[in-house]
Amino acid sequence: MASVLNIASTAKTFRIAVVGVGLVGGEFIRQLLAFPAPSPFRLVSLSSSKWTLFNPDGLSVSASNWKDELASSGRKPDLQALLRELSALVKPGQEVVLVDNTSSNDVAALYPQFLKFGVNVITPNKKAFSSELSLYEQILAASLESGARFLNEATVGAGLPVISTLKDLVATGDKVLKIEGVFSGTMSYIFNEFSTGKEGGPSFSSVVSVAREKGYTEPHPADDLNGADVARKLTILSRFIPSLRSALPNGYQSVSTKSLVPSELQGIDSGDEFIKRLPEFDALFDQMRADAAQESKVLRFAGVVDVQAGVIKADLEKYPVTHPFATALGGSDNIVMFYTERYGARPLVVQGAGAGAAVTAMGVMSDLLKLV
Repeated sequence: MASVLNIASTAKTFRIAVVGVGLVGGEFIRQLLAFPAPSPFRLVSLSSSKWTLFNPDGLSVSASNWKDELASSGRKPDLQALLRELSALVKPGQEVVLVDNTSSNDVAALYPQFLKFGVNVITPNKKAFSSELSLYEQILAASLESGARFLNEATVGAGLPVISTLKDLVATGDKVLKIEGVFSGTMSYIFNEFSTGKEGGPSFSSVVSVAREKGYTEPHPADDLNGADVARKLTILSRFIPSLRSALPNGYQSVSTKSLVPSELQGIDSGDEFIKRLPEFDALFDQMRADAAQESKVLRFAGVVDVQAGVIKADLEKYPVTHPFATALGGSDNIVMFYTERYGARPLVVQGAGAGAAVTAMGVMSDLLKLV
């Protein structure tokens, strides 16, 4: 990461366009505007789902008024127009950066075009990097052609240095053997509360309900319990490992994924109705917990990339009560263990808060600093 000294002495300027100004986007804007002077960063565009602002010389906004300025702009967002505007700003000594804080497939599909025209892409949006292999290869090719970079640290583990660690291991010639982790803050919270290694405890449905009330789950909890979020993160990580780059042609849909959504509830569109009916299946989860406790184990929803075996899976696993997945996790923490030739018997471990606007925006901001 660039040091403060490097940033202060850089001759480059960075024109930054932010798409998506919700929780993560708003926090990123706050961090960007609070960056100490002299700052090489110029915020040239803000876009929400309804409105957009653009000024090639930089927007005159502050942390206290950017929301009002955006809401009163009167200009509708247009991604193709933004592509043209940002492409026109690319020139020697001036970097242009698209920061996509959405979860939009539409924005993700345009990454190859932005990169082709020399616009760097930074994002916590998992869609482009975990979908079909063809889109990912278009992104790689466009980046290689123009020299513009794509950085996506915050797609796995929010602000935790998960992707950068994996990149460094691969780039320095280490051989990754296996990656194993608890990648979902939602699943981490649910099973930290539900399964402690002792028999008995709160019902599964009550834990999910509390997690939803605390904002840990999506509005429809099935969107977390189906395991797709973990499968997307495993896809992203596997594609940084040379031997696995093409292993998942359909992206996260190619990952062996255990859904915790009972088949009888899969067609329910309402999150409220889902929560109302989930207690019907508490006995099933109680039995799984009891079986694990009898073996002195806990239940954890884990993701595994086993390079040697060629296995990439997201599943509900049992771990001994002495395992770090049982002892080291609290709240909605993530933990990721890298087993490599250099880190063999004792893996390299990255652990900490894996969700939340502040730490996710920090991951995005750290990627921006890597361009300096």
